[in-house]
Amino acid sequence: MNTLNLVYVCSLAMLFCGGWSFVSNRKHLLNTLLSLEFVMLSVFWVMVLYITSVGIEMYFVLFFLTLGVCEGALGLSLLISIVCSHGNDYFGSFNVV
Repeated sequence: MNTLNLVYVCSLAMLFCGGWSFVSNRKHLLNTLLSLEFVMLSVFWVMVLYITSVGIEMYFVLFFLTLGVCEGALGLSLLISIVCSHGNDYFGSFNVV
């Protein structure tokens, strides 16, 4: 197995570990947001590896990174507003109605 294939396998393992963490950790909103950011980071890394190996321009990767940063900032602002209104970030204490 050459080095590039090993990097792809490690990147996909990062993606699956982040997805598993996102699905299995449903107790706190902060844990869910952190796992979602980990998934975005691993998808970004896979895209960078693929685009550099193919030789396409990197503008789409920059656009994807910008959207990921905006998603993280919106998630943190939502977390702050929920903690201010409810007092904690447990999913069990949120009123769905």
